[in-house]
Amino acid sequence: MMVHQSLVPIRWGDMDAYRHVNNTVYFRYMEQARVEYLESIGYAIVPQDTAPVIINASCTFLLPLTYPGNVEVMMFFGAPGRSSFLSSYEIRLQGDDTLYATGEAKIVWTDVASGRSVMIPEDLRQRLSTIGK
Repeated sequence: MMVHQSLVPIRWGDMDAYRHVNNTVYFRYMEQARVEYLESIGYAIVPQDTAPVIINASCTFLLPLTYPGNVEVMMFFGAPGRSSFLSSYEIRLQGDDTLYATGEAKIVWTDVASGRSVMIPEDLRQRLSTIGK
């Protein structure tokens, strides 16, 4: 089930020598959607006592994006584990149903001081557990 949709403008500087959006920028688009969603539910991405970190991320590039346009990032979450959950992404151009890229990132809740994983906050766990029901 989709949990968040984000619109991100493609900047001229996002393109590379091949005149399409550089592969690293897709990870920024996914990051933006992730940050927007977590902040919208009260989890500011400012490391304090505990915070989310990404332990792995991937992207499958299906078609090149080019300037100008707005990227539409749809974000989905998987069921939570003890300290982690999987986020997945679909990337399209606004107004175009064509799938340009897909991605995933594993989010782990950590203790900022120790760097060790901790249990996902209970209110977030409940929210994640009801996704798709």
